[in-house]
Amino acid sequence: MKKYAVITGASSGIGKEFAKILANKNYNLILIARREKQLIDLKKTFHTDCEIIICDLSNEYECYSLCQKLKNKKIDIFINNAGFGDCGHFINTQLNKDINMINVNIKALHILTKFMIQHMQKENHGYLLNVASVAGLLPAGPYMATYYATKSYVTSLTCAIAKELKDNKSDVYIGCLCPGPVQTEFNAKANVDFPLKGITASYCAQYALKKMFQHKIIIIPTLKMKLITTFGHLIPTHLCVFLTSYQQKRKLK
Repeated sequence: MKKYAVITGASSGIGKEFAKILANKNYNLILIARREKQLIDLKKTFHTDCEIIICDLSNEYECYSLCQKLKNKKIDIFINNAGFGDCGHFINTQLNKDINMINVNIKALHILTKFMIQHMQKENHGYLLNVASVAGLLPAGPYMATYYATKSYVTSLTCAIAKELKDNKSDVYIGCLCPGPVQTEFNAKANVDFPLKGITASYCAQYALKKMFQHKIIIIPTLKMKLITTFGHLIPTHLCVFLTSYQQKRKLK
């Protein structure tokens, strides 16, 4: 039976780079996103077998349908990469965008994580990488309130599952990628300008996979972001939120 690497949000950004790297490592791919044309164009560039699945992960029932399509596949790697953000005063941001963000960043990720952990546990093997953000390692993010909250959920869930797997002596891996700014279309979708220069999506994906295979649970690609998160845990929460608020205000377009 063929082994697959499965990537959600594979049509652009970090997800697209994950696909390129894993194709070069001769993994068969299953790429998932809403945008069919981008997936078809990407598929044409690979020499390995590549399946595409068009799926809107903001729709809970499409998430369950996706699980059914994957249940008979031998999946070696699953990357929960799909997600998006938004920037602005909480009182002014659109509620429907908040809810869609929660649906994609939390609900879909939760459904797929539970499905894949159960799926991989049957053979006691597999790698599951959840893509969060350095935002998920800080107490709160004024002016990106919903986004920070969703990514906190991802980091908390991932770390908890990792401990349970370790306690049960499972060989299934779960980890969490927590990058800072990355040069992708995320910025435009989130209505944000980053004052800090982002790393490339290619570097982010390469670093993440390297640490994933080393079974690192929390993966932070740059020293600067590692220092920021460490500092954030050492200072009082109210001061960390104040500093985060100052930084987030600089991003507002």
